[in-house]
Amino acid sequence: MSDNTAIRIRPLSPTGPPTPEPDLMVIKAEAVGNNDDTFYKAPDVILAIEVVSPESKDRDRHRKPQLYAEAAIQHFWRIEKNAGKPTVYVYELDPATRSYVSTGIHHECVKVSVPFDLAIDLTEIDRL
Repeated sequence: MSDNTAIRIRPLSPTGPPTPEPDLMVIKAEAVGNNDDTFYKAPDVILAIEVVSPESKDRDRHRKPQLYAEAAIQHFWRIEKNAGKPTVYVYELDPATRSYVSTGIHHECVKVSVPFDLAIDLTEIDRL
């Protein structure tokens, strides 16, 4: 993958090129075009997030992080349910190895300063 790697935001026909499709992503404001966009270039993706389900466990834990790292997406989060509660695994890309390193595992509160300041109370999710 390269800087020209496209990150899909909506499914296309099965004949389209194989591209990763994050469950959620944060992109640079200047990358927003119009509502018809179905792809963003990898350098425009600030954070890719996968929400793991039983059907996607292997893909979300192994293959997708590998694809995002190869595309040089700097930040990746994986969200899983543990004992019925969300756990957020936070990773940052090591530029020397082009692989992700863990920067934290969050159970009750996600509090990060990169790629931006953010605090999420995970205990409030059930109340929404």
